[in-house]
Amino acid sequence: MTTNTSKSVVITGANGGIGLAAAIELAEHGFDVIGTVRTEAAADTVLDAADRANVRIRTIECDVTDDEQAREAFERIGVLTDGGPWALVNNAGIAQPGAIEDVSGELAERQLAINVLAPARLMRLVLPAMRERGDGRIINISSMSGRVAPPFLGWYSASKYALEAISDAARREVATFGIKVVLIEPGSYGTGVWSTAMAQLPDRESSAYRDAYALADRVEEQSTGYPAPTPVARAVRKALTSKHPRARYLVGADAVGAVVFDGALPTPVSDYAMRLGVGLARAPKPFDRVVDGIVKRVM
Repeated sequence: MTTNTSKSVVITGANGGIGLAAAIELAEHGFDVIGTVRTEAAADTVLDAADRANVRIRTIECDVTDDEQAREAFERIGVLTDGGPWALVNNAGIAQPGAIEDVSGELAERQLAINVLAPARLMRLVLPAMRERGDGRIINISSMSGRVAPPFLGWYSASKYALEAISDAARREVATFGIKVVLIEPGSYGTGVWSTAMAQLPDRESSAYRDAYALADRVEEQSTGYPAPTPVARAVRKALTSKHPRARYLVGADAVGAVVFDGALPTPVSDYAMRLGVGLARAPKPFDRVVDGIVKRVM
Protein backbone atom coordinates (compact mmCIF):
# COMPACT_ATOMS: atom_id res chain seq x y z
CA MET A 1 0.00 0.00 0.00
CA THR A 2 1.31 3.45 -0.87
CA THR A 3 0.68 6.45 1.38
CA ASN A 4 1.36 9.40 -0.86
CA THR A 5 -1.59 11.42 0.42
CA SER A 6 -3.96 11.66 3.36
CA LYS A 7 -6.53 13.82 1.63
CA SER A 8 -10.15 13.04 2.50
CA VAL A 9 -12.55 11.79 -0.17
CA VAL A 10 -16.28 11.13 0.15
CA ILE A 11 -17.69 8.51 -2.21
CA THR A 12 -21.46 8.09 -2.52
CA GLY A 13 -22.98 4.67 -3.13
CA ALA A 14 -19.85 3.05 -1.72
CA ASN A 15 -21.29 -0.38 -0.96
CA GLY A 16 -20.94 -1.90 -4.43
CA GLY A 17 -19.86 -1.60 -8.03
CA ILE A 18 -17.79 1.42 -8.98
CA GLY A 19 -18.24 3.02 -5.56
CA LEU A 20 -16.75 0.12 -3.63
CA ALA A 21 -13.98 -0.44 -6.18
CA ALA A 22 -13.04 3.25 -6.02
CA ALA A 23 -13.18 3.30 -2.21
CA ILE A 24 -10.73 0.41 -1.96
CA GLU A 25 -8.48 1.76 -4.73
CA LEU A 26 -8.20 5.16 -3.06
CA ALA A 27 -7.75 3.73 0.44
CA GLU A 28 -4.94 1.52 -0.88
CA HIS A 29 -3.20 4.67 -2.12
CA GLY A 30 -3.41 6.54 1.15
CA PHE A 31 -6.59 8.58 0.81
CA ASP A 32 -8.86 9.03 3.84
CA VAL A 33 -12.02 7.48 2.38
CA ILE A 34 -15.53 8.01 3.71
CA GLY A 35 -18.29 6.12 1.91
CA THR A 36 -21.95 7.05 2.09
CA VAL A 37 -24.43 4.17 2.28
CA ARG A 38 -28.16 3.98 2.81
CA THR A 39 -28.35 1.21 5.41
CA GLU A 40 -26.40 -0.40 8.21
CA ALA A 41 -26.20 -3.61 6.18
CA ALA A 42 -24.61 -1.68 3.31
CA ALA A 43 -22.11 -0.17 5.75
CA ASP A 44 -21.19 -3.68 6.91
CA THR A 45 -20.58 -4.65 3.27
CA VAL A 46 -18.10 -1.79 2.90
CA LEU A 47 -16.33 -2.53 6.18
CA ASP A 48 -16.04 -6.24 5.36
CA ALA A 49 -14.53 -5.44 1.95
CA ALA A 50 -12.13 -2.98 3.58
CA ASP A 51 -11.03 -5.63 6.07
CA ARG A 52 -10.35 -8.11 3.27
CA ALA A 53 -8.30 -5.49 1.41
CA ASN A 54 -6.52 -4.49 4.62
CA VAL A 55 -7.49 -0.84 4.28
CA ARG A 56 -9.43 1.68 6.36
CA ILE A 57 -12.73 3.05 5.06
CA ARG A 58 -15.22 4.93 7.20
CA THR A 59 -18.95 5.01 6.44
CA ILE A 60 -21.82 7.43 6.93
CA GLU A 61 -25.47 6.48 6.46
CA CYS A 62 -27.17 8.95 4.13
CA ASP A 63 -29.96 8.99 1.57
CA VAL A 64 -28.48 11.45 -0.91
CA THR A 65 -31.95 12.32 -2.24
CA ASP A 66 -33.07 13.61 1.16
CA ASP A 67 -32.13 17.24 1.87
CA GLU A 68 -32.13 16.94 5.65
CA GLN A 69 -30.28 13.62 5.75
CA ALA A 70 -27.66 14.88 3.31
CA ARG A 71 -27.12 18.10 5.26
CA GLU A 72 -26.79 16.23 8.58
CA ALA A 73 -24.47 13.62 7.05
CA PHE A 74 -22.15 16.26 5.61
CA GLU A 75 -22.11 18.13 8.89
CA ARG A 76 -20.79 14.93 10.49
CA ILE A 77 -18.34 14.51 7.62
CA GLY A 78 -17.18 18.08 8.19
CA VAL A 79 -16.26 17.12 11.77
CA LEU A 80 -14.54 13.92 10.62
CA THR A 81 -12.48 15.79 8.01
CA ASP A 82 -11.71 18.96 9.95
CA GLY A 83 -13.90 21.26 7.92
CA GLY A 84 -15.05 19.24 4.95
CA PRO A 85 -13.70 16.69 2.48
CA TRP A 86 -11.00 17.59 0.01
CA ALA A 87 -12.87 15.65 -2.69
CA LEU A 88 -16.35 14.37 -3.47
CA VAL A 89 -17.01 11.43 -5.81
CA ASN A 90 -20.65 11.48 -6.86
CA ASN A 91 -21.15 7.82 -7.72
CA ALA A 92 -24.59 6.83 -6.39
CA GLY A 93 -27.02 6.29 -9.23
CA ILE A 94 -29.64 4.08 -10.84
CA ALA A 95 -30.60 3.15 -14.40
CA GLN A 96 -34.24 3.30 -15.47
CA PRO A 97 -34.84 1.28 -18.64
CA GLY A 98 -37.81 1.46 -20.97
CA ALA A 99 -39.13 3.35 -23.95
CA ILE A 100 -39.79 7.04 -23.33
CA GLU A 101 -43.53 6.55 -23.63
CA ASP A 102 -43.56 3.54 -21.28
CA VAL A 103 -41.69 5.02 -18.31
CA SER A 104 -44.06 6.70 -15.87
CA GLY A 105 -43.57 10.24 -14.69
CA GLU A 106 -42.90 8.96 -11.18
CA LEU A 107 -40.07 6.69 -12.35
CA ALA A 108 -38.64 9.41 -14.59
CA GLU A 109 -38.60 11.84 -11.67
CA ARG A 110 -36.89 9.23 -9.49
CA GLN A 111 -34.22 8.76 -12.16
CA LEU A 112 -33.49 12.48 -12.28
CA ALA A 113 -33.69 12.90 -8.50
CA ILE A 114 -31.00 10.29 -7.88
CA ASN A 115 -28.71 10.88 -10.87
CA VAL A 116 -28.93 14.67 -11.24
CA LEU A 117 -30.45 16.49 -8.28
CA ALA A 118 -28.62 14.46 -5.62
CA PRO A 119 -25.11 15.10 -7.05
CA ALA A 120 -25.99 18.80 -7.38
CA ARG A 121 -27.22 18.81 -3.77
CA LEU A 122 -23.93 17.36 -2.51
CA MET A 123 -21.90 19.75 -4.64
CA ARG A 124 -23.69 22.64 -2.93
CA LEU A 125 -22.80 21.16 0.45
CA VAL A 126 -19.06 20.72 -0.19
CA LEU A 127 -18.22 23.70 -2.38
CA PRO A 128 -18.22 26.43 0.30
CA ALA A 129 -15.42 24.73 2.29
CA MET A 130 -13.49 23.90 -0.88
CA ARG A 131 -13.78 27.50 -2.00
CA GLU A 132 -12.58 28.76 1.38
CA ARG A 133 -9.55 26.44 1.21
CA GLY A 134 -8.87 27.33 -2.41
CA ASP A 135 -8.57 23.64 -3.26
CA GLY A 136 -10.76 20.60 -3.94
CA ARG A 137 -11.97 18.08 -6.47
CA ILE A 138 -15.43 16.93 -7.52
CA ILE A 139 -15.61 13.74 -9.57
CA ASN A 140 -18.98 12.98 -11.15
CA ILE A 141 -19.51 9.43 -12.37
CA SER A 142 -21.35 9.69 -15.66
CA SER A 143 -21.50 7.05 -18.41
CA MET A 144 -20.91 6.59 -22.10
CA SER A 145 -24.72 7.07 -22.15
CA GLY A 146 -23.99 10.65 -21.15
CA ARG A 147 -22.68 11.07 -24.70
CA VAL A 148 -24.81 8.60 -26.68
CA ALA A 149 -28.49 7.86 -25.99
CA PRO A 150 -29.43 4.28 -26.95
CA PRO A 151 -33.04 3.19 -27.37
CA PHE A 152 -34.75 2.15 -24.11
CA LEU A 153 -32.24 4.06 -22.01
CA GLY A 154 -33.58 7.52 -22.78
CA TRP A 155 -34.28 8.55 -19.20
CA TYR A 156 -30.97 7.17 -17.97
CA SER A 157 -29.16 9.02 -20.74
CA ALA A 158 -31.15 12.16 -19.98
CA SER A 159 -29.91 12.03 -16.38
CA LYS A 160 -26.30 11.54 -17.46
CA TYR A 161 -26.49 14.24 -20.16
CA ALA A 162 -27.81 16.58 -17.45
CA LEU A 163 -25.05 15.55 -15.03
CA GLU A 164 -22.49 16.32 -17.74
CA ALA A 165 -24.04 19.74 -18.36
CA ILE A 166 -23.95 20.54 -14.64
CA SER A 167 -20.35 19.34 -14.43
CA ASP A 168 -19.30 21.44 -17.44
CA ALA A 169 -20.92 24.56 -15.99
CA ALA A 170 -19.52 23.97 -12.50
CA ARG A 171 -16.03 23.28 -13.84
CA ARG A 172 -16.01 26.72 -15.44
CA GLU A 173 -17.59 28.41 -12.43
CA VAL A 174 -15.29 27.08 -9.69
CA ALA A 175 -11.93 26.98 -11.50
CA THR A 176 -11.04 30.44 -10.24
CA PHE A 177 -11.25 29.08 -6.66
CA GLY A 178 -8.75 26.27 -7.30
CA ILE A 179 -11.44 23.59 -7.53
CA LYS A 180 -11.49 21.03 -10.34
CA VAL A 181 -14.60 19.20 -11.60
CA VAL A 182 -14.08 16.00 -13.58
CA LEU A 183 -16.40 13.58 -15.39
CA ILE A 184 -15.75 9.83 -15.53
CA GLU A 185 -17.60 8.15 -18.41
CA PRO A 186 -17.44 4.35 -18.07
CA GLY A 187 -18.54 1.75 -20.54
CA SER A 188 -20.00 -1.60 -19.48
CA TYR A 189 -18.62 -2.99 -16.24
CA GLY A 190 -19.89 -5.47 -13.69
CA THR A 191 -21.56 -3.18 -11.17
CA GLY A 192 -24.90 -4.91 -10.58
CA VAL A 193 -26.77 -1.86 -11.82
CA TRP A 194 -28.35 -3.67 -14.78
CA SER A 195 -29.82 -6.56 -12.79
CA THR A 196 -31.46 -3.94 -10.58
CA ALA A 197 -32.49 -1.86 -13.58
CA MET A 198 -34.23 -4.71 -15.41
CA ALA A 199 -36.49 -5.18 -12.42
CA GLN A 200 -37.82 -1.69 -13.20
CA LEU A 201 -38.56 -2.44 -16.86
CA PRO A 202 -42.14 -1.39 -17.73
CA ASP A 203 -44.72 -4.09 -18.37
CA ARG A 204 -43.63 -5.89 -21.52
CA GLU A 205 -46.92 -7.41 -22.60
CA SER A 206 -48.83 -4.14 -22.77
CA SER A 207 -46.04 -2.29 -24.59
CA ALA A 208 -45.79 -1.56 -28.29
CA TYR A 209 -42.10 -2.49 -27.85
CA ARG A 210 -42.69 -5.89 -26.27
CA ASP A 211 -40.69 -7.77 -28.93
CA ALA A 212 -37.66 -5.58 -28.34
CA TYR A 213 -38.12 -5.86 -24.58
CA ALA A 214 -37.70 -9.61 -25.00
CA LEU A 215 -34.00 -8.85 -25.46
CA ALA A 216 -33.86 -7.52 -21.90
CA ASP A 217 -33.24 -10.99 -20.49
CA ARG A 218 -30.24 -11.38 -22.79
CA VAL A 219 -28.86 -8.03 -21.69
CA GLU A 220 -29.21 -9.01 -18.04
CA GLU A 221 -27.47 -12.34 -18.68
CA GLN A 222 -24.63 -10.61 -20.55
CA SER A 223 -24.15 -8.14 -17.72
CA THR A 224 -23.04 -10.95 -15.41
CA GLY A 225 -19.99 -11.39 -17.64
CA TYR A 226 -18.94 -7.74 -17.64
CA PRO A 227 -15.44 -7.09 -16.25
CA ALA A 228 -14.88 -5.72 -12.76
CA PRO A 229 -14.89 -1.90 -12.59
CA THR A 230 -11.21 -1.73 -11.62
CA PRO A 231 -10.28 0.52 -14.61
CA VAL A 232 -12.99 2.98 -13.55
CA ALA A 233 -11.61 3.06 -10.01
CA ARG A 234 -8.14 3.73 -11.41
CA ALA A 235 -9.53 6.56 -13.54
CA VAL A 236 -11.03 8.11 -10.41
CA ARG A 237 -7.63 7.90 -8.70
CA LYS A 238 -5.94 9.45 -11.73
CA ALA A 239 -8.46 12.29 -11.73
CA LEU A 240 -7.70 12.91 -8.05
CA THR A 241 -3.92 12.68 -8.24
CA SER A 242 -3.20 14.41 -11.54
CA LYS A 243 -2.08 18.02 -11.19
CA HIS A 244 -4.04 18.87 -14.31
CA PRO A 245 -6.87 16.31 -14.67
CA ARG A 246 -8.80 16.08 -17.90
CA ALA A 247 -12.38 17.32 -17.98
CA ARG A 248 -13.51 13.84 -19.08
CA TYR A 249 -12.18 10.30 -18.82
CA LEU A 250 -13.82 7.80 -21.18
CA VAL A 251 -13.15 4.38 -19.66
CA GLY A 252 -13.41 1.17 -21.67
CA ALA A 253 -13.08 0.23 -25.33
CA ASP A 254 -16.86 0.04 -25.71
CA ALA A 255 -17.24 3.58 -24.35
CA VAL A 256 -14.63 4.97 -26.74
CA GLY A 257 -16.08 2.94 -29.62
CA ALA A 258 -19.65 4.09 -28.98
CA VAL A 259 -18.70 7.76 -28.84
CA VAL A 260 -16.46 7.60 -31.92
CA PHE A 261 -19.00 5.50 -33.83
CA ASP A 262 -21.89 7.85 -33.03
CA GLY A 263 -19.87 10.97 -33.84
CA ALA A 264 -18.28 9.70 -37.06
CA LEU A 265 -21.30 8.23 -38.81
CA PRO A 266 -24.20 10.15 -40.33
CA THR A 267 -27.09 10.26 -37.87
CA PRO A 268 -29.38 7.98 -39.95
CA VAL A 269 -26.67 5.30 -40.06
CA SER A 270 -25.97 5.57 -36.32
CA ASP A 271 -29.71 5.45 -35.58
CA TYR A 272 -30.13 2.37 -37.75
CA ALA A 273 -27.25 0.57 -36.05
CA MET A 274 -28.72 1.25 -32.62
CA ARG A 275 -32.16 0.11 -33.73
CA LEU A 276 -30.58 -3.09 -35.02
CA GLY A 277 -28.85 -3.59 -31.70
CA VAL A 278 -32.10 -3.58 -29.71
CA GLY A 279 -34.27 -5.45 -32.18
CA LEU A 280 -36.18 -2.50 -33.60
CA ALA A 281 -34.89 -3.15 -37.13
CA ARG A 282 -33.58 -6.08 -39.16
CA ALA A 283 -30.51 -6.06 -41.34
CA PRO A 284 -30.87 -6.99 -45.01
CA LYS A 285 -30.31 -10.74 -45.27
CA PRO A 286 -26.99 -10.65 -47.19
CA PHE A 287 -25.49 -8.32 -44.59
CA ASP A 288 -27.03 -9.51 -41.33
CA ARG A 289 -23.89 -11.25 -40.03
CA VAL A 290 -21.63 -8.32 -40.84
CA VAL A 291 -23.97 -5.75 -39.31
CA ASP A 292 -24.59 -7.92 -36.25
CA GLY A 293 -20.83 -8.13 -35.66
CA ILE A 294 -20.44 -4.36 -35.89
CA VAL A 295 -23.35 -3.76 -33.53
CA LYS A 296 -22.01 -6.21 -30.93
CA ARG A 297 -18.68 -4.39 -30.88
CA VAL A 298 -20.26 -0.98 -30.47
CA MET A 299 -23.39 -1.41 -28.36
